Amino acid sequence: MEADNQAHVAFFLTGRRPSEHLDAVEGLGLRPALFAGYRELTQLRYDFPVLLVQGRTDKLFAQSLAGLMDGVLAGIAKGSDGERIRKHALRMEQEIRVLAAGGAAGSLSALWDKAAARLAKGMDKSGADKFFEDSLRRTRAAIKIDGELADCDAALPARLLQHGWAAVQKQKAEDFRKELDRVVLKLSDILKTDYERSEAGRSAKHLKAAVGSGFGDAFDFDAMSRLLSKALPKDQFPESRRKRIRELLDVLNAQQFFPASAAPAKKTAGAKSYFFLFDSCADALAAFRERMPKLVELAKAIAIAELEIDGQYGEGKHDALFEQFGANGLDPQDLAPFPDYLVCVNAGKMHAAEQGQLMEILSSTLPIKVLLQIDDILEESAKGGGLTAGMRSRQIANMAIGLNEVYVLQSASSNLYRFRERMLRGMNYRGPALFSVFSGASGKASNLPPYLMAAAAMESRAFPAFTYDPSAGANWASRFSLEANSQMDLDWPVQGFTYEDEEHQRVSEDLAFTLVDFFASDSRYARHLARVPRAKWNGSMIAVDESLSRERKGLPDKVPSLLMVDRDNVLQKVIVDEKLIREARRCREMWHSLQELGGVHNSHAEKLLAREKKAWEERMQQEAEMHKPLPPAVAPAAAVAAAASAPTVEEEPQRSPDEAYIDTPRCATCNECTDLNNKMFKYNDNKQAYIADINAGTYAQLVDAAESCQVAIIHPGKPRNPKEPGLDELMKRAEAFQ
Repeated sequence: MEADNQAHVAFFLTGRRPSEHLDAVEGLGLRPALFAGYRELTQLRYDFPVLLVQGRTDKLFAQSLAGLMDGVLAGIAKGSDGERIRKHALRMEQEIRVLAAGGAAGSLSALWDKAAARLAKGMDKSGADKFFEDSLRRTRAAIKIDGELADCDAALPARLLQHGWAAVQKQKAEDFRKELDRVVLKLSDILKTDYERSEAGRSAKHLKAAVGSGFGDAFDFDAMSRLLSKALPKDQFPESRRKRIRELLDVLNAQQFFPASAAPAKKTAGAKSYFFLFDSCADALAAFRERMPKLVELAKAIAIAELEIDGQYGEGKHDALFEQFGANGLDPQDLAPFPDYLVCVNAGKMHAAEQGQLMEILSSTLPIKVLLQIDDILEESAKGGGLTAGMRSRQIANMAIGLNEVYVLQSASSNLYRFRERMLRGMNYRGPALFSVFSGASGKASNLPPYLMAAAAMESRAFPAFTYDPSAGANWASRFSLEANSQMDLDWPVQGFTYEDEEHQRVSEDLAFTLVDFFASDSRYARHLARVPRAKWNGSMIAVDESLSRERKGLPDKVPSLLMVDRDNVLQKVIVDEKLIREARRCREMWHSLQELGGVHNSHAEKLLAREKKAWEERMQQEAEMHKPLPPAVAPAAAVAAAASAPTVEEEPQRSPDEAYIDTPRCATCNECTDLNNKMFKYNDNKQAYIADINAGTYAQLVDAAESCQVAIIHPGKPRNPKEPGLDELMKRAEAFQ
């Protein structure tokens, strides 16, 4: 065993595996033990695939196939046929999931037909076939929507973001066209009214044309023209105004920012409208700058048109004002009605110049939304040093938060569906937005499918999910959210794991999922792992999270290890080298920084709490000093006589150690005990706690209250009910407070 331990320590420090003590992990197909139950995702019901619904601008623009089927079955799977319909519908859902996972593309209706045909081949052509067809027919009839299906793969981030962006732009286009049509109609009416009052408009020829040929012989248009010429006032419409309104109409009708239809503009051959979807930050910036004069011209035309419609435009006042309109650019409020640009870039293909253009976009107030897709955050550094050169890509989101005016969303693609509402908030944000997404599509290096790889990155704190919304409020508490992460108050999330040991006994334990588990999912880091044969498992191997909590001095006596499973789901134990532990510590420190931003374990708040607690303790100490009896001293005879004649003060009776009580005068009113049981514990008139009814709760609640009391003034005494379960342990816990 000593030789084994030395080999383990040597591997931890050097990364070298002596073959007689440790095995290589290459080729074993290992994955973290917590992923043992996710071997075949198509057999499970989860968020993917998602349906990209057309025509929706709310969170229902994307719907989970599983959620959609649950909603449908809630309405039709009733009565005697209910269970049969549910069974067949869920079988169809699974088959569609298999098709999507296999790379099949298309709409829900197309994949439905394909899945139905595949399932029909396996039917026995008996009466069961008719029942199956009936179930599918009724289920399909209840589905009132359609759209493309998207699985969690390398294409998902761009597909989902573009779909959400298109939905927002469609609504914006409809609103703009409606307003533009109103303005154009009003301006046209002004010119029409002007013409009707002119000599040409009152001519017999024009009047006859206005009435129509059917009534040409019924009126004397010459007489009508003479009558109108006398009755209507002479033309008072300035020629400068006519010219201005005509120019406004030319600008409004020639605008290229929105198409004639309500659909968002796309880059199509011969299209007159601009397109706003790019795959390069440099191209998006160049297009925005090139179109800026036209944008200013259009915004200016709309502003002047509104004044003209209201009859408020004064040439002496407004000509000079609008002459410099937009000279310093437009504010986000002025840009809000116009289309937003969407740029989809891949971090792996970005060069230095493109990164500079990205930071320029984020540093501006331009309405440009950027999807930064990261496929690999475990890319090894070619120049040595840190193991995770690919992780630098995620720092762009942290830098964007520091700019203070950028909407930032960071998420793994496995969580992107859950973030769809926040995604829409970013699309509607007036200003730049960054969507930093880890796709999980790391290629052949990964031992896991993209969905699990993305989930592992988020779970291990390698790629935490968060949002920063500058429009949500004036402080960090309202702007920054870390809530999407699992067990965000812990360093590493902890999950239960159950397995069968060699004696076929059920064993359960809690496992922390750390950054090292994420590393272990990538074959490029296999050299940092070593499998320990089962016969050589010993107490020198400790869990990685426990190792991370230890501060090593000198040679270690314990080495960090992971529980993993092989292709046959056989439990294996591997040890890891020190390089991975160092990376995990760095990751933990970065997570601590995010926790502070999210208000979890905030050092400023904890410092303030400690200061307030110290001040409170000092006040309590001062009050206690004031109530202490004076020390004995030699007193004058008169004082002795006065003391002898004074009434005797009764001392507080000595309490029995079996009695439960609270030192009420020392209560800090923290609500811990009253929140636990407001019948057993109550406040007196001074808002200080006392035991109101000892029989209103259990001895366990008394002990819990004593342990949670901030000033340790609750004394549980002895239990009143000798049959209460767990008394031995409870009494041991209570000894510290008696």
